[in-house]
Parts: sequence; C-alpha cells; structure tokens
Amino acid sequence: MYFPTNIRLLRKRRGRTQDDVAFALNMKRSTLSGYENRVAEPGIGELLAFSKYFNVAIDTLVRVDLSKLSESQLSQLEKGYDVFITGSKLRVLATTVNADNEENIEMVGEKAKAGYASGYADPEYISVLPTFRLPFLSKERKYRAFQVTGDSMHPIPEKSWVIGEFIQNWNLIQNKHAYILLTTEEGVVFKVVENKIKTEGTLILYSLNPFYKPYVLPVTQLREAWKFVTFLSSELPEPNMEKEELVETIRILKNEVKAIQTRLNL
Repeated sequence: MYFPTNIRLLRKRRGRTQDDVAFALNMKRSTLSGYENRVAEPGIGELLAFSKYFNVAIDTLVRVDLSKLSESQLSQLEKGYDVFITGSKLRVLATTVNADNEENIEMVGEKAKAGYASGYADPEYISVLPTFRLPFLSKERKYRAFQVTGDSMHPIPEKSWVIGEFIQNWNLIQNKHAYILLTTEEGVVFKVVENKIKTEGTLILYSLNPFYKPYVLPVTQLREAWKFVTFLSSELPEPNMEKEELVETIRILKNEVKAIQTRLNL
C-alpha cells in the first residue's frame, strides 16, 4: 500500500507541515505522523478525508506509487484529472522521461504514424520513439511532436514537426484552436477544431488550407488530443498566394480602368 508515502509526497508538494494538514483534517499531528510512518493505518473515514483534501481518489492514494510519476503527470493529478475520479474517458498517457525524471518530447515521424495508431497506449512502443527537449516549454506539461504531410496543412511546410500539449480532458478543447488528433479512421490529423462534444458528441474539423471542406468527427473516434503550441521546420512557410493573386488582379483592373478612361478622354 502506497498511502503513507503518497500523503507525505502530496503534503510536501503543497508546502504543508504535518500540523497544517492535521489541523485541516481535524486530527492530532501524532495521528498523521503515524499514518506517514506506517505506525498506524487509516480507517475508511480518514481515507475519505485525505481523498477530499488532496482531491485524489482513494484508489490512487492506496494503489499508485505517486513517486514514480513524472512532474507533468503529478501536475495533472493535482489539478483534479485523476482517472479514478473523472472516469475512464480520461486516459493514462504512455510517456517517457529522461534521467532527471523530466518529460521527453517523443517524435512521431511520418513512417511511425501507422504504428502509433495502434501503439499509442503501449509503453514499450512509446519507449522506442526518438526524443528531444525544448527548454522553453513547461516542465509541468506533456508534449509530443508529430510530422505533418500533405497540402491541407498549408501554409505550414511539408514534413514540418508540429508540437502539441497533451489534453487529458476533451471537454477542454478550445474552439478555433489547432490540435493534433489521433482518430480511429484517419490516424493522426492536424486541424482547427470546433468543440461540440457536450451538445452533439462531435468535433468539427477545419483544415488550415481553405480549399479543404470541414467535416464532423464523432468523439467516439477520438483517441488522443494535443493542443498545438509550435512547429519546427527547415523551410520557411510559403507566401499566401491567394492574397498575392488578389493584389495582382486589382492592379490589372486598375490599369484597365485607366486605359478605358484614357480612350474616353481622346
């Protein structure tokens, strides 16, 4: 049972003393000390009290070794995204960490996408993906990089790497933001999203390239969601040809109008 080490870890992460927690839970400090040092075992009433205080499910407090979680996983847990509390719709992410227990950014290249569609939840599959780190990204959040192909992502260059932040609660997907989505039908896609999960159980997906029509994705076909934060590319984005063509058309029309006006004045 991991309860003693877990409550000590959560208490220290909050910067609370044993006196602080004991007072909040209306118990003696010696009782709390006994729990943390395995001298005493809590009853169901005490377990419920600790669960409410830390906003962590009893199952998690008792069965999960929180010291083995990464910083981003602990941060998600402390924000209330506990799978035992929120339900099985919020998945536990397979992830990797470096020697300092900091989250890696795994790279899912174009050739790896097919395997990722079936191995995304397999720790062994995730463990063999190439990894890197970006020092300007938060250590408290989880990121992954996906290589994009196809002109539906225009103006992002072909074979760029788009980096997304893991979204555990799909109800938090924001309208008009870009996301990397893992779907059952199309695999990995990069789209701007309109969230209609609560009202219709769907997402409406828009390509960056306006030539592609939006389409509806039932949330039952969604497996992972990553909010776009940045992209890496060895090429500069192409200029907006539509705008340039429009400017050129206006210039030609102006010249034609001037020519007509000149002929009328003769």
